[in-house]
Amino acid sequence: MSQEKPAGAGLPTLSKSTIWMINFGFLGVQTAFTLQSSQMSRIFQTIGADPNNLGWFFILPPLMGLVVQPIVGYYSDRTWAPKLGGRRLPYLLLGMIVAVIVMLLLPNSGSFGFGYGSLAALWFGAITVAFLDLSSNVAMQPFKMMVGDMVNDDQKSYAYGIQSFLSNTGAVLAAIFPFLFTWFGVKNIAPKGVVPDSVKVAFYVGAALLVITSLFTVFRVHEYDPATYAKYHGITEEDNKEGGNWVTLLKTAPKAFWTVTLVQFFCWFAFQYLWTYSAGAIAKNVWDTTNATSAGYQAAGNWYGVLAAVQSIAAVVWSYVLAKVPNKYHKLGYAGSLLLGAFGFISVFFIHDQWTLIISYILVGIAWAGMNTYPLTIVTNALSGKHMGTYLGLFNGSICLPQIVASLLSFALFPLFGHSQVNMFILGGIVLALGALSVGTIKETYAE
Repeated sequence: MSQEKPAGAGLPTLSKSTIWMINFGFLGVQTAFTLQSSQMSRIFQTIGADPNNLGWFFILPPLMGLVVQPIVGYYSDRTWAPKLGGRRLPYLLLGMIVAVIVMLLLPNSGSFGFGYGSLAALWFGAITVAFLDLSSNVAMQPFKMMVGDMVNDDQKSYAYGIQSFLSNTGAVLAAIFPFLFTWFGVKNIAPKGVVPDSVKVAFYVGAALLVITSLFTVFRVHEYDPATYAKYHGITEEDNKEGGNWVTLLKTAPKAFWTVTLVQFFCWFAFQYLWTYSAGAIAKNVWDTTNATSAGYQAAGNWYGVLAAVQSIAAVVWSYVLAKVPNKYHKLGYAGSLLLGAFGFISVFFIHDQWTLIISYILVGIAWAGMNTYPLTIVTNALSGKHMGTYLGLFNGSICLPQIVASLLSFALFPLFGHSQVNMFILGGIVLALGALSVGTIKETYAE
């Protein structure tokens, strides 16, 4: 692929087409993630899960990410397999293959005769969710790392902006697939305990998209060999082979790593409840049903897909706005985005019209844009090239841990809030507002 000569010391200036190809497979990976997050609650409640126990299932994805991403980072820092693509791409290939297999299995959790609400059906669903998130995390992490590896500081905001655009495009596609396929005549209702065909077909198409987009990145991107990487980052080839103890790295992490982590905690805590309770809250407020086997509930599940697409489209537009914000106003843009999202969360409690909910999810999408625009840019700018993959894998804990905490606390908070999925949006809004306030602790730094 083409690249221009280096702009001074450090990493070279890459062509825009190279940056697009580095990120292109992210579209397919995010499609898989969004299908999981937007349809998981619907799938589990359809096959008989108690809403009070949803937290157990939603613990699995972040738990997988917490474990897997630092491991991928650690070993890919030390990997060089040119026949398989380089340092990060071999892990993309492995994650893609496993994710595709699991995407074919998950929506069929209720189709093997286990019975509605049976432990076998729920365990099958739980295991497939765990493997889907494990493999998706393996496939996702290389994209974040390749930007850190190959893109200079001047182009990094652009690169992560492209990643955010592709991520949200994948999210839009995944979110509207069930609604779209229903519109084309695919059945959106099924026997009790069986996931509708509209959801199954969405996962099958998502799996195909994951393969196609990932292979574009694999065949079009050429990672830097260890000697070139070391030269561009001003380190020795041995730097990534020695040390790398996770505890030591965390102790020596730049301050920006920890202040952004604080903001992330509040953000991802809130969004865990968005994914867990949206389908049920919409079904209750708009379709006036809590029966997961009813046509009204399945219609609510489809409408949540549309709203998730609205959220992603709003995030794309707002990401473009944030890209124009001068560096000195980054914190204002970050905090303002999260605060608007908090209003969006709280408004869901009050709205009983499906179309008005579009406004709520536009506001939520604004917060999502802030969460995807600023954290990685701030953290990677503060890091040197040493142990880049390991640091980014560890930073993923700022995404996974709050989701785990939120899921565990849901067993106490859900009854406390009246066993109401609608009420949990009030809590989510309050927590997201705390995230906006914590942005004030961040001080942007740049690695020397």
